[in-house]
Amino acid sequence: MKAFLTSTMLAMGVFASGGAASAAGCGDVTIASMNWQSAEVLSSIDKLILTKGYGCNVNIVVGDTVPTITSMTEKGEPDIAPEGWIDLLPDVVNRGVKEGKLVIAATALSDGGVQGWWIPKFIADAHPDIKTIADALKHPELFPAPEDPSKGAVFNGPQGWGGTRVTGQLYKAFGAQKAGFVLVDTGSAAGLDGSLAKAYEHKQGWLGYYWAPTALLGKYEMVKLDFGVPFDAAEWKRCYTVADCPDPKPNAWSTDHVVTLVTAKFAARGGVAMDYLKNRSWANATVNKLLAWMTDNQATGDEGAKYFLKNNADVWTKWVPADVAANVKAGL
Repeated sequence: MKAFLTSTMLAMGVFASGGAASAAGCGDVTIASMNWQSAEVLSSIDKLILTKGYGCNVNIVVGDTVPTITSMTEKGEPDIAPEGWIDLLPDVVNRGVKEGKLVIAATALSDGGVQGWWIPKFIADAHPDIKTIADALKHPELFPAPEDPSKGAVFNGPQGWGGTRVTGQLYKAFGAQKAGFVLVDTGSAAGLDGSLAKAYEHKQGWLGYYWAPTALLGKYEMVKLDFGVPFDAAEWKRCYTVADCPDPKPNAWSTDHVVTLVTAKFAARGGVAMDYLKNRSWANATVNKLLAWMTDNQATGDEGAKYFLKNNADVWTKWVPADVAANVKAGL
């Protein structure tokens, strides 16, 4: 780095030779880019850091959770799945790790994938007594239903979503109908987003299903309600995974484990690249803000990655050594 400060030409030589050395230890790398926003931008961030910082030769391949992780286990490719929601297929992941075909490099989302019932922060601030779902259901007047303001509303997702089924069961389990609430079918992801955005913009109460990380929660400050009860895995399996289960008991929504998966072959040869992947982790609040910027600017994953690296050095420079961080900044 002294050479960089002293001579631009010499610095270019040092950077090139350093990149070649890193490439020798890292080589060709394939990274899966899943078909949702947070996974797309994380794969682009990994590509930029591995390319500019470590001299790897990175190729992005489009994938989705189940086929990608299955392929990594059975075929040893692609090398890296940056954002693996492993609770969606625990048997495949557990078997892959046990058989030495998969390695969990890091927890991609430090606070996990979060699903639940949310209310606007301005409502939570004005009513500090509302901490749990049961607390919110005591106040139907704060969350008026669009068709009948005399009742409260719980906004649900579109049919076919796992979160929609679970919300329906929570609605029954916590006695929301008896408390004066109706369950609103928003019809689509756009309908769900629109209901939240409209309520927030008009400073009206809103109660319903949502998840993080998402762009919408980066734009609108929402508070997730506590369930007031611990997670019961047996009850979840008995009733919350069955749409027509008639008698669900109050339950919590467990946090999804979101990790970075690599193939065992890459873990063995990745060297310094593996050191990076073991360190790379970020929080939902950071991701939400980035996704909100991407949505507002109609940015691609690559554009989002460059924006993040240029504007969030306080976050990502903790993932890599100082010389690698300097190389990434110079590469940008």
